[in-house]
Amino acid sequence: MADYTKNFDGWIVKKKKYHYQKLLPPMFKERDIWWVSIGVNVGYEEDGKHDKFLRPVLVLRKFNRELFLGIPMSTKIKDNRYYTQVTVQDETVSVLISQIRVFSAKRIQDKLAELDRGDFKKVQDEVVKMITFSPLPKQRSRG
Repeated sequence: MADYTKNFDGWIVKKKKYHYQKLLPPMFKERDIWWVSIGVNVGYEEDGKHDKFLRPVLVLRKFNRELFLGIPMSTKIKDNRYYTQVTVQDETVSVLISQIRVFSAKRIQDKLAELDRGDFKKVQDEVVKMITFSPLPKQRSRG
């Protein structure tokens, strides 16, 4: 993977703007997928893209009007337990289960879609599996 310079300084400017904005957050609910300004993060944490540092995020649990538990999404498809494939607007995408976190509603930009109930249940089941520390499959010995 090619190295790129993370724009931490640009993100800080945007982050301050979002923090101090006086707008009411949009009405959102569980199963919604929104473009969320997730920013520039450390190491292998998922980053947002472009000038607003956006990434689609699935609303897994709404805590109140200001906070939600969300999971970033990607068009990259990987075959592992932390990438759950779902269909959004007739396209197969991944929900990045390992990147689950709490978001402020101040980061929300625009609504992208609403996840189908069946796919949402699949994501919920995968999150439960991850947080209950189900053991990893045993590795076969190479020999």
